[in-house]
Amino acid sequence: MMSGDDRRRADIVQEHMPLVGHLVREMLARVPAHVNRDDLMSAGYAALVHAARGFDDSRGVPFARFAAARVRGALLDELRGLDWASRSVRQRARRTDAARQELTAELGRNPTAPEVADRLGCSVEDIESADDDVQRAVVFSLQGFTTAGADDMVTEPSAGPEEMLIRRERLGYLRHAVEALPDRLRAVVQGYFFEERPMARIAEELGVTESRVSQLRAEALLLLRDGLNTHLDPALAAPAKDGCVARRRTAYYDQIASRGTLKTRLAVTGPDGLPVPVAA
Repeated sequence: MMSGDDRRRADIVQEHMPLVGHLVREMLARVPAHVNRDDLMSAGYAALVHAARGFDDSRGVPFARFAAARVRGALLDELRGLDWASRSVRQRARRTDAARQELTAELGRNPTAPEVADRLGCSVEDIESADDDVQRAVVFSLQGFTTAGADDMVTEPSAGPEEMLIRRERLGYLRHAVEALPDRLRAVVQGYFFEERPMARIAEELGVTESRVSQLRAEALLLLRDGLNTHLDPALAAPAKDGCVARRRTAYYDQIASRGTLKTRLAVTGPDGLPVPVAA
């Protein structure tokens, strides 16, 4: 049977699970597309559980901030774990890549494997083995991350006060834009993106096919994009049109604006830019 402390920790973990999804999405936007989302989510959830066990509210630090630092650290550790395990493999890959670049400059074309092997004084099999290692690496890409490690890839600096306010205002507009969506579109966006439920489950609840859910998701994203651009980036907004559909879209844009003020939009996130849980 769970003790009172265990139950309290379990409640804290469950309440802050969306925080992990937010931080993982933020991380995925800044790393190669082939980084596995599920691996990051697992590492983030484990860090959240450890944070709940080690949290001391007497220190006056909000749990969300305490947990966010540990989840981010766990995500970076996960990226490092996916990175090259062998320094010798890194060095061999760098030498091979450097030889290819030199030969390309000299020959005016991409060199063959025998030419690269001859330049390095090794066999073609060694070159092919190095290429296989490159293909197996998850956080190493010949298309742009040849020598980068996890820390090199996540280079976005912390936002300054002005940038943070702008970011928080945009997140507030996004929250209100989602709330203003028609019921079905809102259900798809909340279920798929915020609650991270499978598309099949959402389709079952709405009584439609998965293909229809995919169409609704695309329609919602287009509406959200145009709605946000109308208020935040008018130059990017879709041109005004006539007709019933256009009037409904204009009414939707007006609903976004009427749902809040700058103060209520900023209240969607905390000072650190992390989402504030919606009250039940």
